[in-house]
Amino acid sequence: MNKIERALISVWKKDGISNFARELKELGIEILSTGGTAKLLKDAGVNVVDISEYTQSPELLGGRVKTLHPKIHAGILAVRDNESHLEEMKQHGIKPIDIVVVNFYPFEDVIKSDEVDLSEAIENIDIGGPTLLRAAAKNHRYVTVVTHPEDYKTVINELKKNKGFISPELNMRLAAKAFSYVSRYDAAISNFFNSLENGKKTKFPSSLTLYFEKRMKLRYGENPHQEGAFYTEPWIEEPCISNSVQIQGKELSLNNIYDADAALELVKEFPSNVACVIVKHNNPCGVAIAENPVTAFLRAKECDPESAFGGIVAFNTEVDENTATELASMFLEVVIAPGYTDKALDVLSTKQNLRILKTPPLDFGQKSGFDIKKVVGGALIQDRDLRSEEDFKELKIVTKRQPTVEELEDLKFAWKVCKHVKSNAIVLARRGQTVGIGAGQMSRVDSVKIAVMKARVPTKGAVLASDAFFPFRDGIDEAAKSGITAIVQPGGSIRDKETISAADEHGIAMVFTGIRHFRH
Repeated sequence: MNKIERALISVWKKDGISNFARELKELGIEILSTGGTAKLLKDAGVNVVDISEYTQSPELLGGRVKTLHPKIHAGILAVRDNESHLEEMKQHGIKPIDIVVVNFYPFEDVIKSDEVDLSEAIENIDIGGPTLLRAAAKNHRYVTVVTHPEDYKTVINELKKNKGFISPELNMRLAAKAFSYVSRYDAAISNFFNSLENGKKTKFPSSLTLYFEKRMKLRYGENPHQEGAFYTEPWIEEPCISNSVQIQGKELSLNNIYDADAALELVKEFPSNVACVIVKHNNPCGVAIAENPVTAFLRAKECDPESAFGGIVAFNTEVDENTATELASMFLEVVIAPGYTDKALDVLSTKQNLRILKTPPLDFGQKSGFDIKKVVGGALIQDRDLRSEEDFKELKIVTKRQPTVEELEDLKFAWKVCKHVKSNAIVLARRGQTVGIGAGQMSRVDSVKIAVMKARVPTKGAVLASDAFFPFRDGIDEAAKSGITAIVQPGGSIRDKETISAADEHGIAMVFTGIRHFRH
């Protein structure tokens, strides 16, 4: 370890930098700085040396060249116990730089919109910053590199504790963080430029670099013999499983996270209602809307109480004491919601192993992003399937009987649920409650039979949603046997006329959306 004597500070995000620099100065550390950062620190009463003054070279090309100078990079890269390096530094009047504090121009913010000014994007590609960080991180045995304001206090505490020294362990951790920061920045630039065609952004770049940060190590993967970890996108703003906070309970497993994500994404389909979703093995086994969360939960559980045992429960509203009491009365793995009353948390705390997750406030606005599925040696990347409500805007009634107003509302409800069920998917519903769910079958008529078989309440008068078209009339005939009165499906089969005729024969109202929602 070498004693810290000199720091270089050049940051775009200036949160906390004045206090950090002031504490460095109080520890007797000289500070070199550039441009706007130097001005900010001087205005805050922190004495700094301008880079141009130290290098005896002015900033060039309107600020494009500031820190790209041998006196800077040699000071960072010099091996402190290499006699040849030390002699060269002495000959050229180069002083060692022991701390490098840098963050970058806001390239990621500039390119967020669909209409991006290319010249503005180019000017926000930081050159000096990544070069400084790479150099400092490479030489982390002797140099401390700081990229995030959250680390300022850690560095100050270490300097005070070790009387001006930084431990190799902390330097190594900070170097790894710096390399990741540079990698994320480079990935954003690469993805942006590879997405351009004739100056316009395309959806799928010719090459795609993905960046995730490790959130947690998991006890194991899908099975105990598989290792696993949870990685998240650090910039995600949409309320989701990845930015939820665990309040209590056992460590989350891979399957817990996967199922909680499925439950939360489905419950977000109902912005105008209080909704509850129960998921088991990545399929909903009960969904309901109601006037309050406890009624929604009881109605969702009624669909398939056996499968709900050990399930994952999601709400799109705050969980109150009454709801918590019902939740605590049975074995569940996870509850996820945007909020909990204090009394609800008191009740749930009696179930010490129950995992309680709190999401950010649910925003039902515009969502975007990719759905990524890994295959061996590659990945399949597509838009997220975010349609559902708009599918009914161009609804086509194809049978002689039209659905009633009540049936149409139930069809919309069932359709939203069906989108989240593994294909082939069939959902029976009535009055804002799932009645039976048939999931993941190779034959669509078998999914109908299973949905009817799973029903715990009478199916007579219920409606049916199918995620894809019926290839034969047998599915319609099975639905009729159980008393289904209305059906929603995409349509598009070469045998549509047969299924329409079957519906007419049974007096069933049937509507086509023209939209398929396979979920593999």
